[in-house]
Parts: sequence; C-alpha cells; structure tokens
Amino acid sequence: MAKVIKAHITGTVWKIEVKVGDSVEEGTVVAILESMKMEMPVESEDSGTVKEIHVKESQPVSEGDPICTLD
Repeated sequence: MAKVIKAHITGTVWKIEVKVGDSVEEGTVVAILESMKMEMPVESEDSGTVKEIHVKESQPVSEGDPICTLD
C-alpha cells in the first residue's frame, strides 16, 4: 500500500534528498524545507521505496502538501 509523506510546515523546498527508486527506512530525511530562515527536515514515517516525488526544489509548499509517495 502506498504511503504519502507530507510537509509538516509551510515553507519552500530547499533540497530533495531522495530520488525515485531509493529505499528509505523510518526516519530517513526525504527533503529539507526552509521556513523563516530555518531548515526543517522532512522524515519518512515508514520504510519503503520512493515511488514518486511530488515537489521540486525551490517550490513553495503548505502544511499537508504531499512531498513523495512510498511503495
């Protein structure tokens, strides 16, 4: 079953740390968001394989927006 990793804050995607096909474990940083001049890591809550990345670097996101989907 696919699991979606979502932004936990409103900000800008500063860096994407994974690519499609990467295996991730619980706690793996999948992206870093920048908000109010602070860098906030977005961590996977599950293990799986990155199926799709929904954002690009420099893209603004709101809290709850999908960052990537795991298979």
